[in-house]
Amino acid sequence: MNERDQTEFAKMMVGLAEYYAKPLTEVVLGIYWQALRHHDLAAVRDAIHRHIRNPDNGQWMPKVADIERLASGSTESKALVAWTKVDRAMSHVGPWRDLVFDDPIIHRVLFDMGGWILLSAKTEKDWPFLAKEFMTRYRGYVTKGTLPDYTPVITGMANLSNSASGQREEPPILFGQQAQCQAVMTGGTTQPLIGSDLKPHFQRIAVEAPRMAA
Repeated sequence: MNERDQTEFAKMMVGLAEYYAKPLTEVVLGIYWQALRHHDLAAVRDAIHRHIRNPDNGQWMPKVADIERLASGSTESKALVAWTKVDRAMSHVGPWRDLVFDDPIIHRVLFDMGGWILLSAKTEKDWPFLAKEFMTRYRGYVTKGTLPDYTPVITGMANLSNSASGQREEPPILFGQQAQCQAVMTGGTTQPLIGSDLKPHFQRIAVEAPRMAA
C-alpha cells in the first residue's frame, strides 16, 4: 500500500472495529498501518474478510499477526517455496550461468550465504543444512516486512571467468515468472553490499573450476 491507500485502509479498519464493537484509537490504527502497509490493499481486505468468516476465531477482532498470516501465508511456507526454486535452479541451470529469480529476497539470502558459486560447491550431504539456513534467513527478512538491498543478478562461474579474462559476458537466465524476474533485475542495487569483498574468491573459483573438473 502507498500513502494514497491510507484513507481507504483507515475506513476499512474503523468499520472492522465497529463490527467487533472494539475501540480503535489513532495510535492503534497507526500500528496496524505501519505493520501491514507492505501488502496490497486488496490483500489486506481479503485477509480481513477471510478472518471474519473463520468459524474458529472469527468472533474476535483480528490482531496484526492474524491479518499478516492470512495476507501472506506463513513465513515458513514462503521460505519453503523460495528454497524449492533455489534447489530446482541448481539442478536445472547449475553454477555456470548468471541467474535472476522472481523473488528479490532469494537474491539477498544467497548473497548472505556466500553466493551461488559457493553454494554449488557444497555436497549432497550439506544440502539439508543449507536448506535450513536458507529458510531461517529468508523468514527473517520476510518478518522484517521491508525489502533488503540485493544484487540484481546472481553471478555464475562463466561470467566471472569471462569478466576476469575480458571476454563477452552472457545474459542471465530468468528463472521463474519472466515479468517478475525483470522487475527484480531492475530493482536491484548496483552499490556494493556488505560482503562484496568475496568477489575475488569467486573469481578464483571460476577460473580454477575448469581445471578441477578436468
